[in-house]
Amino acid sequence: MKKILVTGALGQIGSELIGKLRGIYGAENVIATDIRKVESDVVTNGPFELLDVMDDKAMFSIAKKYEVDTVMHLAALLSATAEAKPLLAWNLNMGGLVNALEVSRELNCQFFTPSSIGAFGPATPKDSTPQDTIQRPTTMYGVNKVAGELLCDYYFHKFGLDTRGLRFPGLISYVAPPGGGTTDYAVEIYYEAIKEGKYTSYIDKGTYMDMMYMPDALQAIVSLMEADPANLKHRNSFNVTAMSFEPEQIAAEIRKHIPSFEMSYNVDPVRQGIANSWPNSIDATCAMEEWGFKAEYDLEKMTKDMLEKLKQKLS
Repeated sequence: MKKILVTGALGQIGSELIGKLRGIYGAENVIATDIRKVESDVVTNGPFELLDVMDDKAMFSIAKKYEVDTVMHLAALLSATAEAKPLLAWNLNMGGLVNALEVSRELNCQFFTPSSIGAFGPATPKDSTPQDTIQRPTTMYGVNKVAGELLCDYYFHKFGLDTRGLRFPGLISYVAPPGGGTTDYAVEIYYEAIKEGKYTSYIDKGTYMDMMYMPDALQAIVSLMEADPANLKHRNSFNVTAMSFEPEQIAAEIRKHIPSFEMSYNVDPVRQGIANSWPNSIDATCAMEEWGFKAEYDLEKMTKDMLEKLKQKLS
């Protein structure tokens, strides 16, 4: 990667990925794009362009203008939002992906887009979910992710496009606010622990989901994109994970730092239903073996860092 175009750059992943990429490859070599423009380091610390990913001509024009050799397509509606607006999710998530793939094909760019544990479904093995297994999701978001994985595989086999991707678990971050995902409770709980000393979870106790702290997710993207293509067998759908926990466990970890913290429940049937269809834990062996994936943060280390960073941010 030498010159990188990122769509959805103001979203949960993009807000932090842009800074990491600019630190590695130079600010002038990372072109951030989004459908909106707000006061942000993403906008002010390097090239930024307004872009609706449904506008294929505009995307091509920006990529051509900056002579990019890599496209990272992050723009998408997340799981809970996609379930509330399924037709919009299909049109945006799939239409934007096709446009980004076509631009990459025409300009011979390396390509990355994230997948998700949402690509799995109720029939998928729940524990230590294998890399290659049944994928029959029951959500629009999941359908989009499975279709996206297959579409990226198609562009690799049909056109020789260097496509790569990761199946992310829930991502936890202190930088960007939650963005409509099922796993967002694991972000909100830290904010509320500091601000209110209590939290009402929309996910029920005993519901295990895979999670990852954002620094590990960002490093995984860079490591995958820099990996020797000859070693990549799974390319567009590597399982990655760092930890699996249920709400009571994260609350217990927070109480080590805020002893008075209280947790209650008001379960959201939509998001709980989505969570129930996902794995409890996934197997990341292929990512470890094919390009050296390794997570640095577990629940204890992440909680300590999240609370420290959020106290600084919220003060």
